[in-house]
Amino acid sequence: MGIEIKVPTLGESVTEATVSRWLKAVGDHIGKDENLAELETDKVTLDVSSPVSGKVISLAVAEGETVLANAILAEIEEGAGQAPSAPTPAATPSASDAPAPVASPAPVATPSVVASPPPAPRSSDAGSAAPLSPAVRRIVDENNLDPASITGTGKDGRLTKGDVLAAGTVPKVAPTPTAPLAPRSEDPREERVPMSRLRQVIARRLKEAQNTAAMLTTFNEVDMSAVMALRGEYKDSFEKRHGVKLGFMSFFVHAVIEALKDYPAVNAEIHGNDIIYKNYYNIGVAVGTPQGLVVPVLRDADSMSFAETEASINSFGEKARQGKLSMADMSDGTFTISNGGIYGSMLSTPILNPPQSGILGMHNIQKRAVVVSGKDGDQIVIKPMMYLALSYDHRIIDGREAVSFLVRVKQSLEDPRRLLIGL
Repeated sequence: MGIEIKVPTLGESVTEATVSRWLKAVGDHIGKDENLAELETDKVTLDVSSPVSGKVISLAVAEGETVLANAILAEIEEGAGQAPSAPTPAATPSASDAPAPVASPAPVATPSVVASPPPAPRSSDAGSAAPLSPAVRRIVDENNLDPASITGTGKDGRLTKGDVLAAGTVPKVAPTPTAPLAPRSEDPREERVPMSRLRQVIARRLKEAQNTAAMLTTFNEVDMSAVMALRGEYKDSFEKRHGVKLGFMSFFVHAVIEALKDYPAVNAEIHGNDIIYKNYYNIGVAVGTPQGLVVPVLRDADSMSFAETEASINSFGEKARQGKLSMADMSDGTFTISNGGIYGSMLSTPILNPPQSGILGMHNIQKRAVVVSGKDGDQIVIKPMMYLALSYDHRIIDGREAVSFLVRVKQSLEDPRRLLIGL
């Protein structure tokens, strides 16, 4: 097995390149640091050289194909195929092509390029008629451009994608300015504070969710009368028995788990072209801290009792306030619950917590006039109501599943006895 030659690092924000030209074929000898191929990105042309002297035994891709950073380009058998004259490989081309600057029919600019030994083997690239890479040729053809009218900035004056895109006649793909920060005047009433590392991570992940997921939000409302009555009746004995207060979050956690069992896509995630269904329930509970929002995870929450759920949530809240949450506390969640109601939020559209596909937003409880049906017909009564919002990834969760999931959560909360008997 030979030495693998890989695509070098292409630079920040550049993830792929095009193999514009192979300088060696299978079976050819190549010297150490001799160029093997030319790669072209949107911005520059890169030379790929060999780290050893030997024989090219395989080329992984053809000219014109796109390759990713760190992908295998070729294999070289070190020390093989070396001719007796191989120790002076540079002397051979320079000796045979010595007259090239004089004999070349290229324009005046060509001799100055050919004067240096490395470019000499390119005497076949007849000046301005140098071959275009497939990527550049495609752009030229699609936009009816004249390559001779464009100044090339690549090696030996070759045209790059950037040259063509900057020619002015191509629709402005490159000038999608990210609004460079303009200098701004300082006001003594302002205070400039660097973003904390946590805030930077939060910002990056939330933007990533918006950019990658097909996010959609569906809403419903739930009558909290039954949960509030049950909590009011048992909260004192619950705290006395378990040493922890009975809050609303444990009801929501267990209502969500029952709904996830019925609609497993909401508990799944996309990985490449696959959907990973998770037959376990690690529920993230968003906790606000002075530094920002964090999401500790209740692992295997389906196996927890109400008391264990409340105790774990309280423990996470205390650790969050003290800044003692670890990465292990916040990893491997499958679904998230965010409670904006504790801050007075009436309605919101929560953003997904990647790679999860669903997040439930809770809101404040408000007394509202609602219509209920009874034996005596419809009546308007005052009920403690809460809006629920489910944001989900529409790529794997259909609207029917999302709405049905939310209705299932609503049913469990409006009749919490269902949670006790698994209905």
